[in-house]
Order: sequence, then structure tokens, then C-alpha cells
Amino acid sequence: MRHDSGRNEKTGGRAPDEGMEAVFTEVDAIRRELPDRSSFRDRDTLKILAERIEGSPELSRRPVVRAFLEDIGSFTPGDRLDAVKGHINGRRDNHLFSLFDASYFPKLSLDYLTYEELPADPHLAQRYASPTAPVVITGRSQGFTSRVVVALFPENHIDGLQRPDDLIFYFIDKFVERHNRITRKMIDAVMAEGSFPRIQGAPDERIRQASSWWVRLHEYHHRQGDMPIPEFLPAKKYKPLAGLEELRVDVSAMLALLNDRALPREEAHTAYEYILAERLLRYAVEGIPRPNYDAVASQLLFGYLGEHGGIRVRDGVIELGAAVPTVLAEFLGEIQRIEAGIHRDPVEAVRKRLLEFTNRYTDYDPVARDYRYVPFFAEVKERLGV
Repeated sequence: MRHDSGRNEKTGGRAPDEGMEAVFTEVDAIRRELPDRSSFRDRDTLKILAERIEGSPELSRRPVVRAFLEDIGSFTPGDRLDAVKGHINGRRDNHLFSLFDASYFPKLSLDYLTYEELPADPHLAQRYASPTAPVVITGRSQGFTSRVVVALFPENHIDGLQRPDDLIFYFIDKFVERHNRITRKMIDAVMAEGSFPRIQGAPDERIRQASSWWVRLHEYHHRQGDMPIPEFLPAKKYKPLAGLEELRVDVSAMLALLNDRALPREEAHTAYEYILAERLLRYAVEGIPRPNYDAVASQLLFGYLGEHGGIRVRDGVIELGAAVPTVLAEFLGEIQRIEAGIHRDPVEAVRKRLLEFTNRYTDYDPVARDYRYVPFFAEVKERLGV
């Protein structure tokens, strides 16, 4: 098993762009002076921030920073950061810089990142087109060192806005680290031998490519179906429904990898194994002390596969059956049939049916009004310390 070594906190293990260490140092110094994030959008805060940036010689001369300064010079809540997002979306260079405010990324604030975009299979990029940028980090300020910041979404900027053509960044080096730290351990501990022949013990480069394929397919499928995102995002914000949406798109991705013969077969089957392992195993143990939305969805997948003959658990070991692809297709078909009801029924009626479907295969605690880990994954989580 090979792992990348010699990683640097600011560069993520890659050679830093020339002169960027001074930029990251200046950003980190300004970060330490920022007020509470509740005032990030206040005119006085942004004026002081602009003055501080202008007084930072290395930072202030970067084009993406000039775009940001243009935006905040007249920013009021409700405005879009047109200049900086135009710079980023246009891929004018490999630099990201902005003031961020996302509750699920509490370490992000004023932050800077440089990246290297990973190449894409031509058919994958064309057939499953989306504004997705799988990248590896080449340099970063402090906020991007946070382990949980595995992606950056347009609405994470202080404007809170997303347009269909806004780029969505996935930090693939963090996907690889997470897989090595958690998923590999779970495959070795709870999967029958030979369950994932292409990814068990695979080198980082293979996991990196599989991750890149995954996120492209993931974002493409969010935009497909009868209740696509972002159009139906408000209807799917409730934890179990948010998880179900993530699962819907990942099952769609897995089926595309198995059935699209125009994709290179070895790479497609590797990505299929990778998504199935991440979704069935790693996500299933996320969240402390209770499952988060991804864990709820993965436990739903575990329950559905078990009840419909896709997997079997014997002596604490999960065995994948030959029927997994068929059961995945049946699973997706059930979700699609429910969501198709949106064309005749109110949103609330469809939400209710999606929630009933989710609760049928998960462990919901009506007293706490939250979900519990199903016993299998509760034991695995405790035993492996993941």
C-alpha cells in the first residue's frame, strides 16, 4: 500500500506556486484580526478588511484579490460577488480567494488557495457535463487545512449565492487521505475477501482518479431527475432527505459507470467500487454522537441492500452478492417513482413519501426525534475508532 508522504501544511504536499508562501502568511495574519462572522457583511467590517488587504504587499497584487476588492468596495447583502466569481469561473489562473461563511465549514473565513485541476476522460466530461472542478491543493491559507473542508461551493462565499455556471471545487487530495484513514480500515475489517479487488490496497493515484470521476458524476446527477438540485433544494434540506438526495445521485453514478460502455471499462469499474465502498462503509459511521445526513443515507442503503438480497452479513462480515447492480437499479427506481409524483402532488406530499421510504430502512428514534446508528455500524464505529 502506497501513501503520499512529506506533506506540507500550506502546500498540501505539492510544490508551492512561486512567491505564494508570503501571500498565505499575509492572509493568515489578517484572518487572526477578523471580527465575529456575524459581522462579515457589515460595511465597516469590509472597509477595514479592504484597507488591511491593500496594505499587504504580496496579497494585494494578486488578480483574484483585486477582483475581490472590487466586489467588497460596494457590497451590500443580496449582492453577488461578480468580479471574484467571474475570475474563478473563468479559470483565469489557479487561485481562489474570498471571504467565506458556511456553518458546516467553521474554519473557513478569509482564505486563499491555489490548485491543480485534474484531467478528465473526454467522454465523461462531455456526457456528464457539470461545473465541477476536481483539484489537488498546491498551496493554502489556514482555513483550507481543516479536514472537513473537502469541497468549496459557490454559496460558501459571503454572498451566499449560486448560479448554474458557478464552479464547484472538490479537493481530491483530501478524498484520498480520508479513504486511506477510514475506508481502507473498514474494508479490511468488515468486508468479505475480494469484495473490492480494484481499490483494496490501491495506490493513491488510482484512488485519486476514482475520486475525480465520482465528483463529476455526482454533480451531474444532482441536476437530473424530477426533483433536481438546486431547484428542489428547499424541499430536501431536512437531514434524511438531504442524505437521500446524496444517495440518489451516487447510485445514479454507480449505474452509469456500470452501463455506459463508452467509458473505459477498468477505470469505470474502479470508480464504481470506490463509490460503493465510500457510500456503504465510510459515510455510514459519520457524525458524533448521532448519524449525520450522509450516515442516515448510507444506513438506508445498507438496509435496502440487505433486505433485497444485495448483501449478506455473516459473523460480522459483509458479503456482496452478484445482484448488487440489480438491487441498486431497483432502489433508484423506487426513488424515481416517488419523485415523479411532484408533477401531480404538492411538494409536502412527495416529501412525506420520501421520508417514509427512508425511515423504512433506518433506525429512527421518535423520542429523540433523530436517527441512531444501526447496530452493525454502531459496533464497527466503536471497535475501529472511526
